[in-house]
Amino acid sequence: MSFKKWIGWIHLYLGLASGLVVFVVAITGCILAFEQEIKNVTQPYRFVEKPAQAVPLAPFALRTIAEKALPGKAADGVLYGLPNRSAEVGFYNFDPEYYYVVYINPYTGKVLHVWNEDDDFFHFILHGHYYLWLPEKIGQPIVASATLIFLVLTITGLILWWPKNKSAAKQRFTIKWNAAWRRKNYDLHNVLGFYVMALGMVFAITGLVWGFQWFSQGLYTATGGKGSDAYLIPPSDTTALATTPLMGRVDQIWRDYSLKHPNHQGLNISFPEDKVSSIFSYVNYRAGTYYKVDYHYFDQHSGKEIAATGPYSGKYADANVAQLLRRMNYDIHVGAIWGLPGKILAFFASLICASLPITGTLLWWGRRNKKKPQSKATRVMAKKTPVTT
Repeated sequence: MSFKKWIGWIHLYLGLASGLVVFVVAITGCILAFEQEIKNVTQPYRFVEKPAQAVPLAPFALRTIAEKALPGKAADGVLYGLPNRSAEVGFYNFDPEYYYVVYINPYTGKVLHVWNEDDDFFHFILHGHYYLWLPEKIGQPIVASATLIFLVLTITGLILWWPKNKSAAKQRFTIKWNAAWRRKNYDLHNVLGFYVMALGMVFAITGLVWGFQWFSQGLYTATGGKGSDAYLIPPSDTTALATTPLMGRVDQIWRDYSLKHPNHQGLNISFPEDKVSSIFSYVNYRAGTYYKVDYHYFDQHSGKEIAATGPYSGKYADANVAQLLRRMNYDIHVGAIWGLPGKILAFFASLICASLPITGTLLWWGRRNKKKPQSKATRVMAKKTPVTT
């Protein structure tokens, strides 16, 4: 068996094995591409009118209001957005599992909406994208494995696409629309697969960062990262004596950072869930993305800032290449790093990726059921044989 035939065999059977999963992951990726834009239109409670000279309510005041809307549940933190955006008080828990967000007018304290993950269409789609709507322990490894296979398919696909000579190269870049359907299907798989290959590899690599820890850590180390790539939140010093109530420290940290960054486009601050947890805060400088962020951690007892390590620590301006790439991973994955044009590009690239398992399967099925041509002797005998009635 020649090298190219061997590659073709690998491409075929890996494609058949992962095709359905790749289709689901790619088509859900298309739907998620414009999630924020669609929500901004369909969820008016995300926006408020800012009164002149108005100052937002402090975090603990918003926490008290939100916890009255969800009795028996403890808030985890508050996200302040742009001046015309509502504040978001998050509630996360693993046992029992729930995820709520209470949207509040930060100037008046009015509860605008209580969002529940279980009722949200996009989170339903997100679960399909991550887990195929299966239990996480089952679905996540399946999606991760199919993503790794897809990365291999992009490489083997390029080898199969590569033309033998210049005359053959002309046929590798265009679709012959006036040809028979089998030829058109071949071109749709071959040509579109080539054009989307680079973005497909980006989707796969950024997806594998969440898929396999060994891949995530390996990529972080290979790009110059030191130590663990895990999201490490430093603990508070439980031996320190508290000088002010926790409520006062959280509110003061928020006030300080609001004054230091008056033009921020997102400011989050957390509420420690126990005496060991630290106060976590981040400042976002680019709305709609997650990479251009300063991360800070504070001891809940003394209020002093705690040094942290890893990709999610320190100022954006001080981050090294490995930290920047890790912070950008999500925004690169969804195309948000390039703004709306990037999301449009990601949408169409995901749509093409979703089509590849379909055209590939049709290509395999057509070849499998292709009639064998008659030999010259068989055709001659058929002509000489009289037709009886």
